[in-house]
Order: sequence, then structure tokens, then C-alpha cells
Amino acid sequence: MTYELSYWERESFLKNIDLVIVGSGLVGLSAAIRAKERFPQYRVAIIERGGLPLGASTKNAGFACFGSMTELLDDLQHTPANTVWSVVERRWKGLQQLRKITGDSAISYFQHGGYELFTKAENTLFESCLDQLTEFNRLAGAITGHPEVYKKATTELPAFGFNGVQNLIINQAEGQIHTGQMMAALLNKAREKGIELWNGINITQIEDTTQGVELLTEAGWSIQAEQAIICANGFARQLLPQLDVWPARNQVLITHPIPNLKVKGCFHYDRGYIYFRNIDDRILLGGARNIDLEGEKTDQFAANEVIRTALTTFLHEVVCPNYPISIDSWWTGIMGLGPVKKPIVERVSSHIIAAVRLSGMGVAIGAGVGTEGADLL
Repeated sequence: MTYELSYWERESFLKNIDLVIVGSGLVGLSAAIRAKERFPQYRVAIIERGGLPLGASTKNAGFACFGSMTELLDDLQHTPANTVWSVVERRWKGLQQLRKITGDSAISYFQHGGYELFTKAENTLFESCLDQLTEFNRLAGAITGHPEVYKKATTELPAFGFNGVQNLIINQAEGQIHTGQMMAALLNKAREKGIELWNGINITQIEDTTQGVELLTEAGWSIQAEQAIICANGFARQLLPQLDVWPARNQVLITHPIPNLKVKGCFHYDRGYIYFRNIDDRILLGGARNIDLEGEKTDQFAANEVIRTALTTFLHEVVCPNYPISIDSWWTGIMGLGPVKKPIVERVSSHIIAAVRLSGMGVAIGAGVGTEGADLL
């Protein structure tokens, strides 16, 4: 829909904007909050094309995680060790930044630990992890200050009631949050600081000009500002096609409430591709994107029935084999990935900064990435 702006709209809303942030998710809100801390006199406006954040910030699983062992071992197969562990450090620091902004109670942060599941067929992989425990604890301990981050936890298996799982390793420093409460808390912080949030505006093009930036909207009119930070993550290349980032979709389900549910904590399987947790006496389970990597390389919100069937089977056969469970609902979220599992936080032109490519680590690294982006102003 195209339409022309009135004189009142131009004069009252669209003049004298110091900073526009595209994307109202965790990164965008963190960037805005940081920018107002640094420059209280700035007029800051966040532009969001959805009624709610459209990407992954309100659609993730709420894992406050910074690296299961098989995820990191997989990363080390194709990424230098110093890069892998520097990203782990950014994830850890990002989580502390988020907790500092919101406070733990506002986001229901609980450090129940992050467990990794191993079946009998994965015994060799489990043994490889045990061989790496000392070194991983040395490196992770230097980052977190925790004396024993990773620990064999097989003795805890009976408490969860899983089927076909033979071993567990726990990351004792990991936790979980309530994603909706996180976003509400960040929105409240932004409003308290006088940050403006404009929903339902789709930016189709951004240009660096001699005066600042001009953002063209789908409605046909444009917004001018002194500077802009692009925090659109999986949708970033729609505005900045030169960036090495592409969308990746994830399928997620949540069950109806389950009486006497035994599962407590966050759980990872298959290098973190499958993940699940308890929330409100329900199981939230998602992922399995590796079943169809090309099919899920999209920014379209839609069901992938092959993956959903696999997740449903995993739910019934492994996670809750002895419960009469039913699925309440499904949804999808869009992440931003790239050739390297590392965020892009850089100035891409005189007046435009990019803070994108969260690589599925958004809850952990998002507040840090937004803060880093604002620190480039």
C-alpha cells in the first residue's frame, strides 16, 4: 500500500531524527538503549515492519547457552580455535549484558544448566567429549570464572525419563529465560529512555547521503536521519546485499501442559541442532534444521513438514515416551547465518552500521552485539 504523508506527519514525526535503528528485536533494542546511554540528547527511533519483532527474538527457545561440547567440537572442525573461543566469550559476556540491562527476575532467568544428550550409537562421540573435558573446562573456566563448566551427568538420567539416551554432559553455567518477558523488559527500558518505536513500517532500501541516511519505505515515502544501525539479522541482505549473511528458518513446537512433567532444564542433541526445554509444565522443542538445510535457507514463515514430523517423533519416542502428550502449536523463526559463526558488527558506510548475523546464538550474544553496534556511533 502506497500513500502520501500529511504535513502533520512530516513535521511531528519525521524531522530531526538522530538515529534510526532497523529491527526491534533483542539487538535493535539493546543498540537503542546503549545509544541513549551514550548520547542522551539523541532522538532515537526504532523501525519495525512487523506488529511484533519479525525475526527470531520473540520466537526463540529462550536458551541462555554459550556452547554445548558437541556444538563447539563441530565448530572446531572448520573454524580456528581462537575464533571459536572468542565467540564463546562474546556469548557469555552478552548474557551478562542482557542480565545487567533487565535484571534476572524480569526475564525469569534460571541457571538450571544445559544438558547434552548422547544415545548408545553416539558413545564414541561421548568418549571424545570426555577426553576434552579438562581442556574445555580450562578454556571455559577462564571465560566464565566457573570452576567446572562441563561435567558428566549420566547419573541424572533417571530423573528425566528419556528413552534411548545413554549419557549426559551438563554445562553447569548455562541457563534459561522467558523470551516474551525478555522482550517486554527491553521494550520497557527503551520507553523509559524516550526511545520511539514505530511498528508496521517496511524499509525497502537504505542510502547513505551527504546529509546522513535516507530510508525508503514500502509505502513510497522516506525517512531521513543522521545515522542508522541495521539490526535486521536474517533479513539484513534485503537492505545491505553486500553482507555475507543469509536467512535460516527454524521450526518450533510447544505441547499442552503435561501433568507431573519430569523434564527440568535446557537440553541439546545432535550438535545443538535439536533443542528442548520445560516451560509452564510444557515441553518446547525445535530445530532439526540439518535435515533440510537448503529448504530452511529461507526468510519465509512456513511449515517444513519433513522436519515437523521428525521433531514430533523425537518428542514422543525420546523426550516424553511415557506421557500422553499433545502438541498445542507450532511456529517458525528466522535466524541470520553466514560462512563463519561470528556476528557482523561494523560500519558499512559513513552513516550506516550493521549489527547482524547472530548465527542462532541470539539470546546469548544479542545484547552484546547491539551494544557493540551502538559503540561504533
